[in-house]
Amino acid sequence: MFSGIVEAKGKISLIKEFDDYLSIEISAPNGFNKNLKKGASVSVNGVCLTSKNNGSKALKFDVIEETINRTNLKQILKGDVVNLERSIKASSEIGGHLMSGHIHYTAKVSQIIDKNNTKDMKISLPKKYLDYVMEKGYIGINGCSLTVGKVHKNSFSIHLIPETLKITNLDELSKNDLVNIEIDQSTIAIVDTVKKTLATQKSR
Repeated sequence: MFSGIVEAKGKISLIKEFDDYLSIEISAPNGFNKNLKKGASVSVNGVCLTSKNNGSKALKFDVIEETINRTNLKQILKGDVVNLERSIKASSEIGGHLMSGHIHYTAKVSQIIDKNNTKDMKISLPKKYLDYVMEKGYIGINGCSLTVGKVHKNSFSIHLIPETLKITNLDELSKNDLVNIEIDQSTIAIVDTVKKTLATQKSR
């Protein structure tokens, strides 16, 4: 599990393509992977990946077809910047919200409004997923725990503070870029339960 508070930005240093998976290496800032153990979970752009090695400067992961197809890792290139977070411990402070690293959808950035020190973004999302997006609710974007600004007919808006722009790769996004979306699991459970309850009542 993760908290959605990005700890560092890493840079893709190597990509090897195989028949049914990618092998990637990521250069991380000094100290990020201290005491990292082989088999540990790391969030890469919000995607839960398994470390192939013990602590060293380069992070190494294998990315299977299912993950490639469901996330924006299918578009990564050498030199790209990705958001990184180590998995949380039971005693960790949850500064954002609990995230699993399981991506529901890759959405397109439809609008970016640059302000003096902040940015507003609009993200397009199909109704299938938009039903779970609530104004002032949580949403995960590229591994960042963010608060939803407004919900529109086919999209939602977010407001990015200077600190978020500084420590994540969201500042590098352009219009039409794909971002990884993780919907809050508790919201999904509540909405689906209410829908089933209402459907049952109507059928009586």
